[in-house]
Amino acid sequence: MRSLSLLIGKKRRETLRILCLGAHSDDIEIGCGGTVLKMIETQRKVEFQWVVFSCTPEREGEARKSAGAFFEGAPGSFVTVEKFRDGFFPYVGGEIKEYFERLKKTVSPDVIFTHYRSDLHQDHRLVSELTYNTFRDHLVLEYEIPKYDGDLGTPNAYIHLGREICRQKVKYINKYFETQKSNHWFNQDLFYSMMRIRGIECNASDRFAEAFHCRKLIIA
Repeated sequence: MRSLSLLIGKKRRETLRILCLGAHSDDIEIGCGGTVLKMIETQRKVEFQWVVFSCTPEREGEARKSAGAFFEGAPGSFVTVEKFRDGFFPYVGGEIKEYFERLKKTVSPDVIFTHYRSDLHQDHRLVSELTYNTFRDHLVLEYEIPKYDGDLGTPNAYIHLGREICRQKVKYINKYFETQKSNHWFNQDLFYSMMRIRGIECNASDRFAEAFHCRKLIIA
């Protein structure tokens, strides 16, 4: 297995700009929270634009606090929370598409983190489809969300994670998403297990990793 450092265009920018897209308030954290923390730790300067598409008022507070904790140490980063109806994204797809078109005019990301295109949750899938429909010339990495549907695929891109970063990711998720703790799947065993399995697949030196699907990659 070979690794490549992240190259941004023809010249390396001083600031690495990251766009994180999540249908629900905890999706980004579960799918790529460890990678966010590692980027802040290893990149000289990184900025995040963090977009959550569906939140109740209670979960909006959780989303903002969690995002702030994850990208603390990355000045210039911010979170946007929208209120599209949870579970109904395909039926209000026109409104969400219009939001993506507005978003495209305000951001120029180097990397986009979005949902897995074959995710069986309809909200997740629409966000992924509109990501590709809107951003045609960007590096897009699709993260995965474990769930009842059993739709985990075979990823082809991995980010190795140290143990402390994994611990911090799980700590933040458990701390900020109190409304989700009644769900049987929402526990630290699941979060660690996913990172451990992906760590095995990519022979991670510290045993843990997050995995992504990369559809297209240009090596200049």
